[in-house]
Amino acid sequence: MMRSLALLLAAAVPATAAVAAPPPSAEHTRSYAPLFAAEVEAAKRDVEASIRAGINVPVPKDPGGGFTHEQHKRNYRIIFEGGQLYRLTGDVRYRDHVRDLLLAYAKLYPTLGPHPAAANQAAGRLFWQSLNDSVFLVNAVQGYAQIRDALTPAERARIDDGAIRPMAKFLSDGSPEVIGRIHNHATWACAGVGLAGYLLGDRDLVDKALLGLDKSGKTGFLRQLDLLFSPDGYYAEGPYYQRYALMPFVVFAAAIDANEPQRKIFDYRGGIVLKAVRTAIDVTHDGYFLPINDAMPDKSLRTDELYHAVAIAYAATRDPAFLSIAEGQGHTVLTPAGEALAADVAAGKARPWPFASRLLSDGPDGKGGALVLLRDRPTATGPLLVVKNTVQGMGHGHFDRLNWLYYDETGAVVTDYGAARFLNVEAKRGGRYLPENDSWASATVAHNTLVVDEQSHFAGDWKVGEKVPTQQLASRLDGPTRYSIAAINGAYKGVAIRRALLLLDIDGLGNPLILDILRGTGGGRHRFDLPLHFSGQIIDSDIVFDRKLAERPVLGTANGYQHLWVDGVGSAADKAAGKAARLTFMQGNRFYSYHMAPPAGARFILAESGANDPEFNLRRQPVLIQRIDGTDSATFVSLLEPHGSYDASAETVVGSRARVVGLDHRRLGDADLVVITLAGGRRLAVAVADNVAADAPHSVAIDGTAHSWTGAVGRFDLAKGGAK
Repeated sequence: MMRSLALLLAAAVPATAAVAAPPPSAEHTRSYAPLFAAEVEAAKRDVEASIRAGINVPVPKDPGGGFTHEQHKRNYRIIFEGGQLYRLTGDVRYRDHVRDLLLAYAKLYPTLGPHPAAANQAAGRLFWQSLNDSVFLVNAVQGYAQIRDALTPAERARIDDGAIRPMAKFLSDGSPEVIGRIHNHATWACAGVGLAGYLLGDRDLVDKALLGLDKSGKTGFLRQLDLLFSPDGYYAEGPYYQRYALMPFVVFAAAIDANEPQRKIFDYRGGIVLKAVRTAIDVTHDGYFLPINDAMPDKSLRTDELYHAVAIAYAATRDPAFLSIAEGQGHTVLTPAGEALAADVAAGKARPWPFASRLLSDGPDGKGGALVLLRDRPTATGPLLVVKNTVQGMGHGHFDRLNWLYYDETGAVVTDYGAARFLNVEAKRGGRYLPENDSWASATVAHNTLVVDEQSHFAGDWKVGEKVPTQQLASRLDGPTRYSIAAINGAYKGVAIRRALLLLDIDGLGNPLILDILRGTGGGRHRFDLPLHFSGQIIDSDIVFDRKLAERPVLGTANGYQHLWVDGVGSAADKAAGKAARLTFMQGNRFYSYHMAPPAGARFILAESGANDPEFNLRRQPVLIQRIDGTDSATFVSLLEPHGSYDASAETVVGSRARVVGLDHRRLGDADLVVITLAGGRRLAVAVADNVAADAPHSVAIDGTAHSWTGAVGRFDLAKGGAK
C-alpha cells in the first residue's frame, strides 16, 4: 500500500524520520544551521515577493526565455518553496499562496492544447517542449505534497483533478513518444508521473512510471537506470546531461524508497543511483562540468539538480565527503535531507572529496569505451587530462572519438567548444540549439581529434556512430606515468585510428607533461588533420607562418571547415633531428608550449572560429591544425608542456621559455618510441607498444642500449647525450 506523501516526496531520509506537516496555526521559531537558514531566508524572499505580486498564471505563448515561459518557471519554483516553508513554519499565508497558484493552474490547464511555440521537440502544454512540463510537475508535486492535507476536500479535488492528474496523464498516456524513450526527457517524465502517482495514491500512474506504459519493464524508470548509465555511473549523454538528469533520478528514487522500501531502490543495479551522483562530481574541474557533447561551459555543481543530488546522496550514505561538496556549493535544498546535511556541515563533519584518476566505462554493459580522467593530485583544481573514448552520446553526442581536453589551476587549457546555444536567451532562436551546433560544434574539426578528408566521424550521422563502440585498450591511473590507449575502427571507412595519451610527472618540473601519440592507418590517399583547440594568447612560435591577416580566407566549405578563418599557414623552421615545431601560448598566469613531431611534409594551419556566421552565434576561439596530404597513414606525436608563471601585479615573468628542447619519434618494431630532451641535456624515453597486454614483454634499443618493459608502456631515463 502506498503511504502518505505529505513529507516523503521531499525527503531522502528513512521514513521513520518523517513527521506530519505542522498544523495551520503553528508558528515555529526554530533555529537552523547556517547553510539551511540561508535557504529558508532566500525562499521567504521569493515567496513573499510572489505573494505581493499576486497570482500570475498566463496563457502560454513564448519559447524559452520569453515572459510566459519564465513566469511558469517562477511559479513552479514558488510552489516548491512555498510548500516547504509551510512545512517548516506553519504560516498559512504560504499554504494559501501555493493553493491559489495550483487552483489557477487547475482552471487553466484543461483549456490548453499544444504549445504555440513548439518547434523540433514534442510540444508541451505550459512550455514549448514537454520536457519543461515534466520539470514543472516534478517541482510542483513536491510543494503540493506539503500542503495537500491542510486543504479542504473540495480544494484537493480541484487541484488533483484539474492540474496534477491531467499533467501526469498528458506526460504518460498523452506523450508515449516521450515517456517511452531511453533519454533524459523520459526520465523527467517518469519522475513527474511517478511522484504524482504516489501523491494521489494512483498505482496505475506509479507502475507506468516505473515499468513503462505497458508495464512490461521494457521502458520506464527502472529500464532507464539499466540503459542510461554504465556500471560506473557514467551517463550516456555525457557530464552536462548527467547533471540535468540527476534531479529526477534522485528525487524519484527517494520517493520510491519512502513509499516502497522493499524495492531497495538505492541498491538497484549495484547502487547505480548513488554511483551516478559520485561520478557526476568526479566529471568536474573546479566545480564545472566537463563540456563534453552538447554542453554549456558555465554549468557547475552550483545547480538545483546537484543540490538535490548531494543532499539525497548524503542522507542515503552519510559519507562526509558529500558535506565538503555542499560547502563548496554554498547551497542546499529546503527538504529534511537538506536540513540534516546543513546541520552536519555546521558540526564540522565534512571531509575532502577524494578526487582521483578514474576510468569511467561507457555503455550499459561497460563495453562502449570509457571516459578517462587522469589527475596527478587529489584536488578539484589541479592538472586534469580528460580522454574522451566514449560511445557517441545519442543525439546530444559529438563526432569526436578519441578527443582530449586539459585543465589545471588556470582553467581550461586544451578546450572543447561544447554546444552552440544561448540557453533561454529568446533572441537567439528562442534559446534552442542553434544551426551552428550541427555545422560547427558537433563537427569533428571542432574537437581535438583526427579528421580524415575534411569529413566528420561517421559522416556526421550520430545513429551510425551510436552503433560503433570505442575500444579502450589499456590504461594506468596512478604513478608518474599515467595513460590511456584507445582505438576506433569505423569512424572513417577503411581507416583505423589509435591514440595514446600520457600524463608524465617529471622530477624538477612543476607540472606534468602531456604526451600524445596518434596514428591513423588506412588504404588510399587521404588528408589527415589534427586540430588543437586552446585557450589563451599566442606568445611565439618557431613555425614560419605565411600570414593571411588581410584576406583571411575560409579553410573549407563544409563539416565545420566553413566556420574557420585562416590566419596563417606554415612549416617547421627547424627540422633537424630531435627538434620539434613549437607554439607557445599563455593562459591565465601560466605559459604552455605545444611541441609537435608531425609526419614529414606536414603543414601547420593557424585558424579561428567564427567564419560564415551571419547571426554572430559563435565564439571566436583559436585552433592550430597539423595537416598532412596524400598519404595512406600518418602518425602525429605532440607534447603539451606547462611552464613558468606571469604575475601581472608584480610585473614579473618566470620561466616563459620552454624546458623541452627536443621531441623525437621513432617507430621501432611493434612500438612507438618518443625521446623528450630537456634544457640541460636530460632525456626521457617513452615507449608505447602495439600489444597492450599487461604481461606482454617488449624491448627497444636506444642509442645502442637495450631497454625492456612489460605491458603497454615503458619509460626510461637516458644519460645526457647518449645511452644510460
